[in-house]
Formats: sequence, structure tokens, C-alpha cells
Amino acid sequence: MRWAPALVAAAVLVAGPAWAETLRIATYNAALSRSGPGVLLKELRKGDAQIDAVATVIRRVRPDVLLVNEFDYDGGAAALRAFRDLLATGPDGIDYPHLFAAPSNTGLPSGLDLDGDGAATGPGDAFGYGNYPGQYAMAVLSRHPIDADGTRTFQALRWADLPGATLPRTEGGEPFPSAEAQAAMRLSSKSHWDVAVETPAGPLRLFASHPTPPVFDGPEDLNGLRNRDEIGFWLAYLDGWAPTDDQGRQASRTDAPFVLLGDLNADPFDGDGRRAAVRALLDHPAVQDSAPRSAGGVAAAADQAGPNRRHAGPAALDTADWREDRGPGNLRVDYVLPAASLAVEDAGVFWPAPGEADHDAAAAASDHRLVWVDVVLP
Repeated sequence: MRWAPALVAAAVLVAGPAWAETLRIATYNAALSRSGPGVLLKELRKGDAQIDAVATVIRRVRPDVLLVNEFDYDGGAAALRAFRDLLATGPDGIDYPHLFAAPSNTGLPSGLDLDGDGAATGPGDAFGYGNYPGQYAMAVLSRHPIDADGTRTFQALRWADLPGATLPRTEGGEPFPSAEAQAAMRLSSKSHWDVAVETPAGPLRLFASHPTPPVFDGPEDLNGLRNRDEIGFWLAYLDGWAPTDDQGRQASRTDAPFVLLGDLNADPFDGDGRRAAVRALLDHPAVQDSAPRSAGGVAAAADQAGPNRRHAGPAALDTADWREDRGPGNLRVDYVLPAASLAVEDAGVFWPAPGEADHDAAAAASDHRLVWVDVVLP
């Protein structure tokens, strides 16, 4: 474990050969999305208990590179910089000098009826569900430089352009909600990123995304199919597919080591959704699943019972603490999947059990838990 700054320093001293670098890579759906544009920045400036709890969790785990899902994008990254400054405060502050954020499909008007409700101006008609542009977006904070020119984003990629894409159809077999809408639909509900991080041991790529939840739709299963194909993007990318990115570059992934991470909104055993895609990702020969776990997930599933009693997946792997009365219960939906070529030293889900340090902070911060993996770059 590597919680305290003193332990970080000690780890550096015993890290071994100078050409090896151990990095803690983490993903965290921090629920830092708000009701309107600019609200998150205002709360960061005036102070907010939930934001403080999120900061406590991050300071405790101390990742070197962190993907934050559900962080509102404001164009100028003012909220992201304010959050970075907050994380650096206090005796246990952690500094992230390098940031990356980019536009998201969430809340971006399409001008079309994309959800089949007969209107073209609702949150479901945006290229990704959202009430305003940038809601539910994502961001990367890093202790190491990020090569913006070498980073690729796939926000505008059309759903139909994914190899093997399955777009929704009506019960009569017609395109849902229309052929015109399907021609414009984008694959990513937020975006897909291939972020270039420059570490002391060499380049590392972050394959980041946050697929739509596979629920909140009708018999056409629009969101279920989209979730599956958003995960399918990575399967195709790992297999050598060369999509055109938002900068107009058509290329397959590089040979650099990578870590695939994010809130994929898919559990391989339980909950709604089409599980074959996430199972295929976990089984892909290019990645490894270190199965991060926690004692808190086990305790929560036993205490809350409900649908958790019927789950096939191990509660120790759960990363989301979801309601039991009308929801799926606790699920594994957040992932950090290193390349198979990387050595993994440790991994975990930051979900303290009752009575352990920061149990209350983790619960107050988000209904998701931070997931981390320590990898060694040769």
C-alpha cells in the first residue's frame, strides 16, 4: 500500500533499477457534475462538503495519473485547475502539474430527435445525454507531462463507423429513431481518448472513456447497444483498427504500453446490459485484469443485502454502491486494465470497511469508489 507521502519516498528508495518506474494509475467517477454550467467552479471556490470528500479520497490514495469521470468540462479548464489547486492544499496535498481535458458529447445539441420522443431539444437529443455541453465529462490529472499533440480523441466518431456496430431498431426492424438520426449518431456518449503520458521510464498511453449506462431506454435498447459498442471501440482498437480521430488522423494504436481505464458502466456478471463486450475486454490477450478488490465492498453487500444476495460476481470486486430498492445493487463497473506487457505490483478498490479510516469520506464523495493499480514501466 502507498498511502502516506513518507511511504511514497520510501518506495522510491527501494524501487530497484533506475530504468524501472512504478506508477499508480487510477480511475474515479467522482460525481463532480452539477446542474448547470459554471456551478462546479462556484462550488470549488466557495467550498463544498462533497468536493472535500472527493479530495480526501484522492489525497489518501495518491495516484500518479488519475482519470476523473463525471467532471464538468468548461472549455477553459477553470474548474479543473481549481480542483487541482484544492488537491494540493494541506499537509497531505498532492500536486498534479499536468492536466488534460477535451470537449465531450454530453449536452452537445445534435439538432435531431435522437431518443425517439418526438422532440429535438431535450437532453436525450444531445450527442451524449446531458443538459448542457460538458456535463458529465472527464479529465486527466498527472504528475508526469502529457503530450497534447500526441494525444488522440474520438469525440466525433460516428457510431455506424465502428466495425461490427449494431444500431438500434424498432420492433418492426426500422432504424430507431430514424435513418437520419442514425446517420448522425456518435459512438461516444462522452468521448474516447488515447492520452499520451511521458513518464521517466518512457511513454505510456491512457485509453480513457465513460460509456453510457445501459438503461433508461425502451425495447429498442438504444443505451444497451451503445454501451456495448462503446466498449467495443476498445476491442477493435486493441485489434489494430485505425479510426480517424478528431484531428483528422487515421492511425492504429502505437506500440507503447497502455492502461485502459474508466467507468465502463458494465459488470461482467450482474446488472443490466450486454455483458459479452466487457467480458471480451477482460479476456482480451492484450490486457490483464488484476481484479482490484476491497473489504468495504464485501461488507456493504452483506449489510445492504437486496439484489446483492443474488449476484454472481464477487462483492470484493464491486466499485459502485448503488441502491437496492429500485436498482441493481452494488456492481463492478470501474476498471483499470494494464497492458499484458506491464508488471503489476499491487491493485485495489478504495472502499474502506466500516470503522476503517476514511470510510465516511469514501461514502460521502461518490456512489463509485476509486480503483487503482500499481504498474512497473520497464
